[in-house]
Amino acid sequence: MFIKKFIQLLTKKERIALFIAAGIFLISGSLWLINFLNKNTVAVPTGSGKYNEGVIGQPKFINPIISNTDTDRDLSQIVYADLTDLIDHYTVSDDGKTWDVFLKDGLLWSDNKPLNSDDVVFTIETIQDPEANSPLFSTWQGIVVSRISELELEFNLRNPYAFFLDNLKQLQIVPKHIFGTIPSSNLKLSNYNLEPVGSGPYKYANYALRQDGFITEYNFEINPNYAGKKPFISQLSVKFFQGTNEIIDAFNSRKIDGFGNLSPKDVNKIKISNKITELKIPRYYAIFLNQNSSDALKDISVREALNLATDKNTLVANIFNGKADVVNQPITPSIEGYDSQIGADQFSLDQASALLDKAGWLINKDTGIREKKVGKNVVTLDLQMIVPQIQFLSDTADLIQSDWEKIGVKLSLIKLNPDDINQEIIKTRNYQMLLFGNILGNNPDLFSFWHSSERFYPGLNLSLFQDNQADSLIETIRQESDAGKRLNEIEALQKEIDSQKPAVFLFSPYYLYVSVKNLNGLENKTLITPSDRFKGISDWYLQTTRVFK
Repeated sequence: MFIKKFIQLLTKKERIALFIAAGIFLISGSLWLINFLNKNTVAVPTGSGKYNEGVIGQPKFINPIISNTDTDRDLSQIVYADLTDLIDHYTVSDDGKTWDVFLKDGLLWSDNKPLNSDDVVFTIETIQDPEANSPLFSTWQGIVVSRISELELEFNLRNPYAFFLDNLKQLQIVPKHIFGTIPSSNLKLSNYNLEPVGSGPYKYANYALRQDGFITEYNFEINPNYAGKKPFISQLSVKFFQGTNEIIDAFNSRKIDGFGNLSPKDVNKIKISNKITELKIPRYYAIFLNQNSSDALKDISVREALNLATDKNTLVANIFNGKADVVNQPITPSIEGYDSQIGADQFSLDQASALLDKAGWLINKDTGIREKKVGKNVVTLDLQMIVPQIQFLSDTADLIQSDWEKIGVKLSLIKLNPDDINQEIIKTRNYQMLLFGNILGNNPDLFSFWHSSERFYPGLNLSLFQDNQADSLIETIRQESDAGKRLNEIEALQKEIDSQKPAVFLFSPYYLYVSVKNLNGLENKTLITPSDRFKGISDWYLQTTRVFK
């Protein structure tokens, strides 16, 4: 009342001045308060709401022992804990062959049954059983696991393995009380593959099914028994789609909040406000050269020339819009010991042509194809390359074909269904050249990909590379626990493989994840497989609150 009478006593000019002064006071006070809060408080994630993930495909086996598709591995990562989430501590013997692992006390499955060393032993022994047909079979061969007590396990290795901890990080444990009475050969018949009982950050709630049998979504809620950090996002839903356009439409219509493996070519199809997170993944694509099937490819000059005539920077720019790394060796930039200078030959058609001229590979004026007399035979640079019918690989092959033609190399492209390549071509090694990808771990263990013992199926030495010095280095790197010595050996291995030019290394594409703008917690992660985006999903958050420092 007093203020009202006071204002009435003022003249018009005085009232205006008073209101201006009051406004200035309020604004400056607000700015001071904002500045004070910014200096003395910090934004922290807070628990909130629901997140809808989009996935292309259908779940079949949400069971890490037998999961063999990205879709199954995605859901397994959500509901199953890695062994390292369950470990309290571990010790390693001096010779590196014996690992004693101690589990956390009081571990529980999502159905409240106890989780202990019996579950770990059961998981590993089932993986090692050929009847289970587990994709992890080769990883766990030669390792003996023993139960010491409910909380203690002992792992015995035939030979010390410097990267064994990575094996433990990638191992997801399944419940013995659920699967223990099922013969390994019948694991795929269990209903628990679609209604999983796990120990991960989320637990299975339900799934929705169309009348035609298509699973439309899986719903998960926070698992109170998870031994790790509690997730911020309270509910997680995974929705399933049949193709790229369908999942992009779902994002644009806000039916989902995010999805992974977005092609750089499709970025412009995202029409709503979004956030694209670029994640590195240790995989690379290369042209693997099978010297056993081509006299021309046995010539180191030819292999060097093909490397010089491959414009990797243009491939990365044109096919991935820059969302990939150029790769020059059999490891990627995210892996220990990577050296960007080894094998970094500059693209030059002139140098490639000069190298072939010097080696006696001359252009036939009638055909335009280079040829050379080897013994009694005339060998031509008329080569064939197997290419998976995947758009970015097909585009890659087309650009390479055009450049190689300019140096007198005829390249015929045979584009096949990826499944046919896996089941027929790779098994028989029936190719001169194969454009294909290798998915590495997060360490420089190249045994499966480049050791001579892996030249034939089921090994992954796709160039049939055979080199005694490389074999020795690969074996030593696997056992070397001294990080400094190991780096020297990794450098020497890269140089040795580069000197032989057994492949034309190309690129390592980024994994692009598109989401609503307020999703945080996924940044600065390196994935091993696409499903690893969910490793650390407890760090994902949608909202923040400010607290005093």
